Amino acid sequence: MDRDSQLELYGIVADRLKEAHAKVRTLQVPEGVRMALTRKLLVITAAAKHDLTDAARRLEQFMIELDSERFSADADQGRTDGTH
Repeated sequence: MDRDSQLELYGIVADRLKEAHAKVRTLQVPEGVRMALTRKLLVITAAAKHDLTDAARRLEQFMIELDSERFSADADQGRTDGTH
């Protein structure tokens, strides 16, 4: 990926992360679910530092799930520690 396209992708990912955080903040869900979703966003943010393309893919999938209100089983149950 050349420098210009990588900078463009960084801008896109940054804008989408802002949008995702705003959506999570406004969701009418239990606090545990909100925390789990926020942690997923933090993981995606950290991933962007190492693999921008993968982070963009993961963020897009997260946004699809968020828009359709299909949260993972951990988020649905308000779990934030990975236990079942």
